[in-house]
Amino acid sequence: MHTRNTTYAATGLGLVVALSLSACAPGGAADGGEKIVLVTHDSFSLSEGTLESFTEQTGVEVEVQAAGDAGELVNKLVLTKNSPLGDVVFGIDNTFATRAVDEGVLEEYASPDLTDAESQYLLPAGSGLEQLTPIDNGDVCVNVDHEWFTEAGIPEPATLEDLAKPAYKDLFVLPAANSSSPGLAFLLATIARFGEDGWESYWRSLVDNGVKIDAGWSDAYYVDFSGPSSDGDRPLVVSYASSPPFEVSEGETVAPTGALLDTCFRQTEYAGVIAGTKNAEAAEKLVDFLFSVEVQNDIPESMYVFPVNSAATLPEGWSRFAEVAADPFVIDPAAIDANRTRWLTEWAAIATP
Repeated sequence: MHTRNTTYAATGLGLVVALSLSACAPGGAADGGEKIVLVTHDSFSLSEGTLESFTEQTGVEVEVQAAGDAGELVNKLVLTKNSPLGDVVFGIDNTFATRAVDEGVLEEYASPDLTDAESQYLLPAGSGLEQLTPIDNGDVCVNVDHEWFTEAGIPEPATLEDLAKPAYKDLFVLPAANSSSPGLAFLLATIARFGEDGWESYWRSLVDNGVKIDAGWSDAYYVDFSGPSSDGDRPLVVSYASSPPFEVSEGETVAPTGALLDTCFRQTEYAGVIAGTKNAEAAEKLVDFLFSVEVQNDIPESMYVFPVNSAATLPEGWSRFAEVAADPFVIDPAAIDANRTRWLTEWAAIATP
């Protein structure tokens, strides 16, 4: 769901589609066959053979071009609007969707395969409803190391307010909001919870309580978090509600980590046709393919997030260990777009004095 931090998917099955940065322009293949360019965030990952299946079905080869995290991806699309980087984009999320739409970098296309069952993931009219097709989603939440708290004899926190209490001093680590997608999502959760008049005061209390802020998700999760696959000593970390299944060893029935579901911000990622493509028909087919059950079934174990297609199936264990927040924090995409720069500037003044 993930956009997530730019290194998230690389920690799992890895990027198995080679990045083919060929000299030919988008839509042209060196061997004369049809080729389209899929521009993505750095975390894009599908199992080996998945994009090749699209080529077998359509005769169209897909070149994958990574362009940073969600924010950097949108920035590059805007800066290259008059000379598009590719034909299809994947990885624009609900924190950046309105900017992409307002800047005119997307064609008017949403997959006709969408049904009422996916309506909860659609953007509002004017924010990307007509240009972006939902592909995956995930709740960015504080994750907790159950085993650490059991051994320490300290009750686990449950809410955002709890994280600022003295009992949890020096126990919390998170990725920075200005350099990490999950870090930004957590910042938005605090703004949604405490409002314009309260979120800055809340962040000052986190800083005073010893929160550690890393540049990215991988440092926070794999270096500073105390979970089983990590090396750190902090039992609270900003990650995803879908992270705990990957901490469960084979044969175990209890997850050693969990997500605090009252701290979550819901993040949805989208695909769209890039404005100016010379291969609109092939680009639309690729958007439809990313929404197809074939790809949707592959997303959980390739990118650690939930598929949005109601016909997709989840891997074994996800139903037990990957929880979904019943009432996640949300902010209207237009409000995010209007205030993002100011919020990040104000956040940086508090978090990085």
